[in-house]
Amino acid sequence: MVDIEHNLLDYEEANAHFSIEIPEYYNFGYDVIDAWAKKDRNKLAMIWVNQEGAEKKYSFRDMMNLSNSAANILLKYGIKKGDRVLIMLPRIPEWWIFVIALIKLGAVFCPCPTMLTPHDIKYRVNAGKFRMIITDLANADKVEEICSACPSLTARFLADGELPGWASFPWELLYPAPVSHRSVSMPVEKKTKSTDPMLIYFTSGTTGEAKMVLHDQSYPLGHIITARFWQDVRSTDLHFTFSDTGWAKCAWGKIFGQWIEGACLFVYDVQGKFKATEILPLLDRYEVTTFCAPPTVYRMLILADLSRFDLAELRHCCSAGEPLNPEVIRVWKEGTGLPIYEGYGQTETACAIAAFPCMPTKPGSMGKPSPGWRVELHDEEGTPVGNHEEGRIAINLTPRPPGLFVKYLDNEAANAESFVNGYYYTGDKAYRDEDGYYWFVGRDDDVIKASGYRIGPFEVESALLEHPAVQESAVVGSPDLIRGMIVKAFVVLNEGYEPDEDLVKELQNHVKRITAPYKYPRTIEFVDELPKTLSGKIKRNVLREMELNKSENME
Repeated sequence: MVDIEHNLLDYEEANAHFSIEIPEYYNFGYDVIDAWAKKDRNKLAMIWVNQEGAEKKYSFRDMMNLSNSAANILLKYGIKKGDRVLIMLPRIPEWWIFVIALIKLGAVFCPCPTMLTPHDIKYRVNAGKFRMIITDLANADKVEEICSACPSLTARFLADGELPGWASFPWELLYPAPVSHRSVSMPVEKKTKSTDPMLIYFTSGTTGEAKMVLHDQSYPLGHIITARFWQDVRSTDLHFTFSDTGWAKCAWGKIFGQWIEGACLFVYDVQGKFKATEILPLLDRYEVTTFCAPPTVYRMLILADLSRFDLAELRHCCSAGEPLNPEVIRVWKEGTGLPIYEGYGQTETACAIAAFPCMPTKPGSMGKPSPGWRVELHDEEGTPVGNHEEGRIAINLTPRPPGLFVKYLDNEAANAESFVNGYYYTGDKAYRDEDGYYWFVGRDDDVIKASGYRIGPFEVESALLEHPAVQESAVVGSPDLIRGMIVKAFVVLNEGYEPDEDLVKELQNHVKRITAPYKYPRTIEFVDELPKTLSGKIKRNVLREMELNKSENME
């Protein structure tokens, strides 16, 4: 475990001098899970609850022993250091057990959402040449459908049952290999270098085919910033990040940084129909102390009567994934007394920019660069821009911050586009104010150029969300014969509101009052839902293409 002062008390001092030393050899399974298990055999690592109210608790000692058993079973089925394993499980404890086991073995694991279709699974297995899939009975049929078309796939593993042709974790635990669960029978113990590959994520981007993002064994150390400084997690906390196990947000909030700190994870296993308001009684009943959720969840939570729940133990709230609209932050603070601290990063990074507890919050701002992350804003030529000037978010690679991905696998074009002249370009745009706070503008492709103006969709969406009729909105550019491009908003209404021309005018005038008049949506279309990625991000590219196709058909 890394010895770094817990509290980030002085941002400027930390930003000037902070660093995380990466050892030559590092293994999260041994150096964190087993270390805590040996330091305090009773220390609680996880409280797991499902929608039916079932509950399980695991200590770090349990996680050490169960992951050792799983590692020995994986060895029995031929998985060794460097082999690639796709893991597609819901939020069940076995996900964590297998992830720790694979890290201990030095295998490379790839978490995937259970929502993937057979086509998605086949693409990922073949693109990444995965040797094994670990899944559950509910998703086994999808794997059966495509496994004959995946030549690299040599083993299929069930976490919760038995099927012909599949290895079974429950069966193997009943009839274990003749080795101790207290150790892993590996030829070389604990010998993973910090630079060895550990994790592959397929990006759930809003455009193009999913890319393979490679992280090495040092990646968990990058999330010291995420958990300790941004989420303010301490060893005595019960931390709840609401995220699917297949998303990179899980790495941010449900395993690495939190367990480095020695905190207990609260895991809510959602597999059926879900309403965000289910979370509130859980925060109350289990006395969750630190909480992180995507903007979509917060938008739903503020619709509930927050005063009905005792959230006295809740002391710190965060959000990431997409920018959080200031109106949501305001309503949440009114209901709980707590601000929401935003964080910015990607599947490719740890927490790179954030609102930290030691600094005043500016609702709607991403905050300031994380200590150890040298973040700049550049124009299209790579020249730094001034305050209040829109620029591309660029991460200085000298030195390379812990938590930044190694590369895109088998995609030199993407690497060449993203890594330029000693910088990693995230593909996002932002501006910086006079106090050094960063404000998200949008993805490169999202920015709308209308009548000579450059308009970021997020500002218009935030303005719309402040109107009581609006539940969600997405803003894109729509082709126009006179102006070239106009701002168009797709709006999902709250219950009790009917779409009509009067409401369109009301919303347009509302945006004009809140933001610059030229940014108002000249066209508004009311929809039942917005297209989203598996991780819940709005797919503006789908809406843009739809508008472009409409224009071409009219011509």
